[in-house]
Amino acid sequence: MTYLRYTPDIETPAAGEQETIDGIIKGMTQQSETVEAREHHAVRASHAKSSACVTGELTIAAGLPAELAQGLFATPGTHPVAVRFAQGPGETLGDRVSTHRGMSIKVFDVLGEKLLGHGVDTQDFVLATGTTFPSGTAAGFLRDGAVIGKATGLPEGVKSAVASAARNLNRVLHAFGTESAMADFFGHPYSHPLADSYFSQAPIRYGDYVAKLGAVPATESQRALTAWRLDPHQDEDGFRHATVAFFRENEVVFELKAQLWADAERQPIEDASIDWPVAISPYRTVATLRLPRQDAYAPDRVRYFDEVMTFRPAHSLAAHRPLGSIMRARLQVYEALSAFRHRENGVAEEDIARIDRIPA
Repeated sequence: MTYLRYTPDIETPAAGEQETIDGIIKGMTQQSETVEAREHHAVRASHAKSSACVTGELTIAAGLPAELAQGLFATPGTHPVAVRFAQGPGETLGDRVSTHRGMSIKVFDVLGEKLLGHGVDTQDFVLATGTTFPSGTAAGFLRDGAVIGKATGLPEGVKSAVASAARNLNRVLHAFGTESAMADFFGHPYSHPLADSYFSQAPIRYGDYVAKLGAVPATESQRALTAWRLDPHQDEDGFRHATVAFFRENEVVFELKAQLWADAERQPIEDASIDWPVAISPYRTVATLRLPRQDAYAPDRVRYFDEVMTFRPAHSLAAHRPLGSIMRARLQVYEALSAFRHRENGVAEEDIARIDRIPA
């Protein structure tokens, strides 16, 4: 297999992209203001409701082939990590509204050249369920964000009905061998968060190459959760309760995988809505994420994760620069929305450098 090399000219920003990004920041800030007025507290503009805030280790595999031994993954060894699992919406809805989920990973003790503005030795990977990002480009997200913004003020029961319709659509599509990323975005199954796989959805630089990343459950106990489904009428915080209960009794393990760029036409850099076929380039394991048994929702730790810490694609080695339209937007949007949230709550945000800053 021949993999394509990274060069700066593989990105082709659209005309007017900065104006588009400015529009996304404006629209999402307005959504955050709406949520703050209702909840009397500013929350993350996406993945606001955490289901677990945990620590563990990322072990980079030894003996990786040259194309996989790149950037962070060039040197075998073990790094401390902090991981936040969360539900998708930028508001703390009950779990009747089951949408896409997020998994944010902060890797510590990461040496090497960082992106401009990132001054500590960490690497963040921000992942979500689904291998693609529905809007595809910044312009598409600005368009779709206007629809999401109008929905922010709707009653929770209406949002639950929309999520249910989206889930039903994907059930029908699945019977015909396909699914809709947008339907999953609005109506993810009532599955267990620790049985889901999570993906970068858009590409990143991977040293001399380019890749998308995935995190896949790796234990039999997690795979046994595949058939688990929440009854949302019994527990409005059921995803959190199920995740915390599992961590109380079990180690959680994910395999971190890289899907390398091999075909510029069928694996586009700029449109994150197009899936990269695994027939061209499969996801290959590069590291193992181990999260030991622990209290996954200890109050002081949750407060620190949710109120102080930030997870951003911009917290990155230069060797893992986010790529493509959606990622370029994220570099600015995450920073602006985090600044809004921390300012409104009167909390100083912290780009933490050491895992021992996290409360036990």
